[in-house]
Amino acid sequence: MNLIFVGPQGSGKGTYGKMISEKLCVPHISMGDLLRNYNGKHKDEIQALMKAGKLGPLALTLEIIKERLSESDAKKGFILDGFPRNLEQARELDKIAKVDKVIDIEVPEDLTIKRLNGRWSCPKCGTPYNIYFDDKPKVSGICDKDGEKLVQRADDADINVIKARLQVYHSETEPILDYYTKKVIVINGDQHKDKAVEDILNKVRKG
Repeated sequence: MNLIFVGPQGSGKGTYGKMISEKLCVPHISMGDLLRNYNGKHKDEIQALMKAGKLGPLALTLEIIKERLSESDAKKGFILDGFPRNLEQARELDKIAKVDKVIDIEVPEDLTIKRLNGRWSCPKCGTPYNIYFDDKPKVSGICDKDGEKLVQRADDADINVIKARLQVYHSETEPILDYYTKKVIVINGDQHKDKAVEDILNKVRKG
């Protein structure tokens, strides 16, 4: 089963994608993580684009995603999170992989902004937190597990950058839902994550 998770930043698609990947035993592939971990010759260009909330160059993102999809763990299926982000990428993806379902996670914009601005994580163990919701740390700014000082991504700390990222999503990414219209499954992202995951699994398995 090859799935694409689509939704604005802060919709929970990364969290849901990881949970569903465990249920279906297929890899969760985050384009954002692939780009953040990129160490090639275009590293500075990519980092600058990400800080501004903009998309990476098509040729480079395609090169990175093709390489990841060619790995052995993706042969039986995959979950793509953050790719494709526009119609051009969707058309190129169709040339290298079959898309079975597109999971459209819908969340009110004010909630996505709050979720993004409140995100922090432990640089040592990777545990995520959100200072505005139930998963806030017991001691402000400190990881519950190892006492490490929490960090926040630069593009989550600035409200203006968050809004710029959301504008890019609405103008460039949302149109791919029309492109994949017969494959789209709509999910309410403003509910408990376990319920959202249950809804996704039920709808995917029903076909």
